[in-house]
Amino acid sequence: MFCPLLCDDSCFTKELGDEGISREGQRLKRDSLSSMSFKNRFFWLAALFSLVADRLTKVWVVTTFDLTVPPETVPLIPGIFHFTYVTNTGAAFSLFKEGGEWLRWLSLAVSVGLMILAWFGPSLSRWEQSGYGFILGGALGNGIDRFIAGRVVDFLDFRWIQFPVFNLADVFINVGIVCLLIATFWQTPESEASSDRPPAKKVIEK
Repeated sequence: MFCPLLCDDSCFTKELGDEGISREGQRLKRDSLSSMSFKNRFFWLAALFSLVADRLTKVWVVTTFDLTVPPETVPLIPGIFHFTYVTNTGAAFSLFKEGGEWLRWLSLAVSVGLMILAWFGPSLSRWEQSGYGFILGGALGNGIDRFIAGRVVDFLDFRWIQFPVFNLADVFINVGIVCLLIATFWQTPESEASSDRPPAKKVIEK
């Protein structure tokens, strides 16, 4: 039977220490489970944002414009930037126009590969997560077009520089590449191995 009158200060110190270790262990367990549940969460957020933005803008274009020859266009800044509704059977920026069949499978392979990397691979830095996530969103956005219609909806038309008409999926793919370049040149070997890594365990002295 425990008698507080017979216990010196060391007893209370030990009890408080044990209680602190127990609480710390529970907190670390919760943090670890939370980290596992949201591993590489910036990857999934970037992919979801880019995919939704791409799909919404394409739905707006298809329901607002008519696919005509010459293409219907709305000048936002005349002679510089227009909304022009065209379709593209090739890759980004109208490359490989005759490669529609293999491009759809390439989009699928890239998408599946990136999801496997994020789910089963190592924890990535935030720049890497964002880069791969934007690339996934762009690949899915154009891949959906290729599988459903056999061609991609393009509408962003920079006429000032005579650039091929493109879409937001193309933009996000290039943003993802920039993020990966930043991760490559700015990240040190000992840098944030992951934004999702659980915090280090604190040592509580008894």
